Amino acid sequence: MRMFLISDNRDTYTGMRLAGVEGIIAHTREEVARAVEEALGDCEIGIVLVTELLERNYPDLFTEIKENRRLPLLVAIPDRHGGGRKENFITDYVSEAIGLKL
Repeated sequence: MRMFLISDNRDTYTGMRLAGVEGIIAHTREEVARAVEEALGDCEIGIVLVTELLERNYPDLFTEIKENRRLPLLVAIPDRHGGGRKENFITDYVSEAIGLKL
């Protein structure tokens, strides 16, 4: 299985290409929708990486994949602009998941 990147910026795309991950740069809703269809149409793609900004801007394009499909796995990744997460988001996430304050 392969990974596929849908990115909104060239830096993330270039970094992932150097790591051997194929992908596409998309800015408009139509470009993102086309990239999603391309990824879903390739049975060799097991993980679709998408920048957090694209997921935030076009949630409807990704919700169905996340809720109803086993493959490909959709993973939102932060890029050079950051993810807009709180400072202790990992600790808070683990605390919420296990029900204990860490």
